[in-house]
Amino acid sequence: MARPVRDRLAETRREFHRYPEPAWREFHTTHRLVEELERIGVDELAVGPEAYDPDDRMAVPEDDELDEWLDRARDRGADPDLLEKMAGGNTGVVAVIDRSDGGGDADDPATAPAIGLRVDIDGLFVEEATGDDHVPAAEGFRSETGETMHACGHDAHMTWGLATIEAVKDSDFAGRLVVFFQPAEEVSGGGHPMAESRFADDLDYLFAVHVGLDHPTGEVVAGIERPLAMCHVDATIRGTSAHAGKAPQDGDNAMQALGTAIQNAYGIARHEDGMTRVNVGKAEAGTSSNVIAERADVAAEARGETTALMEYAKGRLRRVFEQSAEMHGCDLEFDVVSESPRADSDPELVDVVAAVAERVEGVETVVPTADFGASEDATFLMERVQEEGGLASYLIVGTDHPTSHHTPRFDVDERSLDHGVAVLTDSILAVAADGPARTRD
Repeated sequence: MARPVRDRLAETRREFHRYPEPAWREFHTTHRLVEELERIGVDELAVGPEAYDPDDRMAVPEDDELDEWLDRARDRGADPDLLEKMAGGNTGVVAVIDRSDGGGDADDPATAPAIGLRVDIDGLFVEEATGDDHVPAAEGFRSETGETMHACGHDAHMTWGLATIEAVKDSDFAGRLVVFFQPAEEVSGGGHPMAESRFADDLDYLFAVHVGLDHPTGEVVAGIERPLAMCHVDATIRGTSAHAGKAPQDGDNAMQALGTAIQNAYGIARHEDGMTRVNVGKAEAGTSSNVIAERADVAAEARGETTALMEYAKGRLRRVFEQSAEMHGCDLEFDVVSESPRADSDPELVDVVAAVAERVEGVETVVPTADFGASEDATFLMERVQEEGGLASYLIVGTDHPTSHHTPRFDVDERSLDHGVAVLTDSILAVAADGPARTRD
């Protein structure tokens, strides 16, 4: 079948790279996705509140932060009607190709499978590198925002999503393809609402995908194992200020409570059932050297090898903060901002992806499975599909990147764009031809 040419894929990826938007603020990005999807022509297009329940979102920024990026998108010429629909940070889009009666009986799931593909769309608050040794800067597609960057390859993911829809549409595909262009992955905020939406109902298969992750160009991992369940936490410790020289005894020191909490968070006991992680990534407290601090703000996280282990670490983290605040006479607000479960790739679908990847030009190495080592809220969609009797796989398409993900010099080897489209398209067509692998209850 005809494939999108590499130059066109690179052009699309570079356009997205120029204007990265952070979680729930992907207004211009969604606008461009909709324009491209309308050009391709899909059977259903759902934007923002049409794609999920806005009340189900996690880690949504304050209104002033949302409005700033909404205004930026408006200034860049985004469709006013679309911006109105996305007000309040309801970004993202779901696109559907429905040929459930094409070549089969729509009432017979054996001949009309429903297949999902999930790609993420948000950028990061990373200021992109400059200089001729950084390709986006040297070739004129460095981030234009000055404060955000596609430092995790989501620009490539969106390119794959669009090109795969176009390739499937131009094929003899029979079934229903649902592509989730999911916002807010970097804060684990968008996976759950999309997993709970009507678009995730009765999916027989789900593919999720990531670029790179220390796998080189020409290598494909057919399915990840052991992604870490995780939660993001915001905590506020409130004490009482006092003069640090004249009357320190009159204060309830939020700084002391913070120090106690951090010290003991890293002392949380390991668990015999598997690996856990705890980290305090950001802490701010106090106003001056001569004032007893009355407030401390913390951003922390807990992870676990299983969802149950994450819950254990989260519970212990909460207890540490509660007791630290109480010890120093302070009050505590402890808010779980977002979280995601563990979900593993299904071996049956891994085998399909591996067999497809073996035949893709430019793919030299196929790794059946590999540990993920991090966290991903695509696991909400994977879990939903698996609980309803379907199969899911999270695959990795390798790319040579000069530095690690989430760094100012991260970049994508654009040869991997072809590889991703081919693996995703042919995997979708393979399972569509074979029909659902499992019978639903």
